[in-house]
Amino acid sequence: MDLHLLNIFRTVARLGSISQAAKELQYAQSNITMKIQQLEKSLQSPLFYRYNRGMTLTDKGSLLLAYSEKIFHLIEETEAAMKDDQTPGGSLIIGSMETTAAVRLPLFLSTYHQTFPKVDLTLKTGPTEQNIQGVLQHQIDGAFIAAPVEHPALIQKEVFEEEMVLITDTKHPDIASIKDIQTDTILVFRSGCAYREKLEHWLHQEGVIPVKVMELGTMEAIIGCVSAGLGLSMLPLSVVSKHIQEGSLKQHSIPHPYEKVKTVFIYRKDRYIPASLTAFINLFPEKVKT
Repeated sequence: MDLHLLNIFRTVARLGSISQAAKELQYAQSNITMKIQQLEKSLQSPLFYRYNRGMTLTDKGSLLLAYSEKIFHLIEETEAAMKDDQTPGGSLIIGSMETTAAVRLPLFLSTYHQTFPKVDLTLKTGPTEQNIQGVLQHQIDGAFIAAPVEHPALIQKEVFEEEMVLITDTKHPDIASIKDIQTDTILVFRSGCAYREKLEHWLHQEGVIPVKVMELGTMEAIIGCVSAGLGLSMLPLSVVSKHIQEGSLKQHSIPHPYEKVKTVFIYRKDRYIPASLTAFINLFPEKVKT
């Protein structure tokens, strides 16, 4: 199979257009069309549905695209491995939950940056499920997510344990039971957030159906809206302790087994681990769980 043909196919699949692919690759449209037809003939299968305004992948085309991405990623990984002299450098992309990035990571990131200044370190925040998919799809090198996670392609390393609390405005009555919040608006991150899933599981187990669930995009928005009396939320104590001490939020304890959430660092088991990622992992000396 010709890598040149695969790259043309991958570009057309990404852009959904022969003309756009030709423009990006700086080829004539007729040349791109011929190459795609050549690939389809070689594989004895149509790869695209063709329309007046573009193209979409057939089932076989989608399968080939998935394999193509793996092939080109493996080539890039091979080149990186050959060039790696075990001195941390190059690009390193780390994913994290927003709460972990805000409270737990600044000191570690600062230490890493000062120790390994040749590494181009990037931090991307998002919910747990988004980070898991990012690692699995080779979009990020590793990520901090909420445990548990069970996937045969991932290694996980326990790094933090968070104490969870319910937070309300300071005028809210004490919460003696989860049923006390049935009439409250629940403020949460978007779907895929492990803390949201834990709270929803707790509510479900207790048979509590909140009157309203409101999604907010950032931690600051949730904290600000809770403080203003819009509703309540469940967050790590490490994130909100300052606000509680300052008197803008009120905390309420959570019963076992919902009061603790472990944060783990995940990375792919089947990939070459560059020196930059090894050095990052070694910042957290706890035992690796496979």
